[in-house]
Amino acid sequence: MKLSKAKKEEFVKDLGGDLKNTGATEVQIAIFTERINYLTDHIKEHVKDHHSRFGLIQLVNKRRKLLDYLQRVNEKRYQELIQRLNIRK
Repeated sequence: MKLSKAKKEEFVKDLGGDLKNTGATEVQIAIFTERINYLTDHIKEHVKDHHSRFGLIQLVNKRRKLLDYLQRVNEKRYQELIQRLNIRK
C-alpha cells in the first residue's frame, strides 16, 4: 500500500514542523506506523499472505530501531510521540 501524498504531508506538517523536513525521526516513525496498521489489517484478512507478513516484520523492526534511537537522544519527544501515535511499548 502506498501512502497518499496528502497523508504524508499531514505527518510532515504535524511532526516535522516544515514541509521539507521529511527525514525527521518522528515523521518516519509516523509513516511506518500507518503502513504497519494497514498491513496488520491486511494480514488478518489474508492469513496465508506470507510475503506481506515478512514485510510487516521488517517495518516493525525499522520502527523499533528508530524508536530506540529517539529514546536515547530525547526521552521527552519519545514519550510524546508514543502517546500521540498510540504505540505501546
